[in-house]
Amino acid sequence: MLAYMVRTTVRLPEALDARLRHEAELRQMTISQITREAIEAYLGGAGPRQLNAAGAGRSGRSDISERIEELLALDVSP
Repeated sequence: MLAYMVRTTVRLPEALDARLRHEAELRQMTISQITREAIEAYLGGAGPRQLNAAGAGRSGRSDISERIEELLALDVSP
């Protein structure tokens, strides 16, 4: 990375630190590289955040809002 870097201190539980160090060793990367990669993945990069769950409940039906009472009644019937 050619951009200016800011030093940040992060306090981790020992077990998480051990996992981080092990992963860095396996991937032959520095702790900083692994940490930056994880933060980028968690925050979604420099662009706008994406809603990963958007559309997850998509049913393919266009009449759900008109039939909600009927559909809910079917779902709770014995």
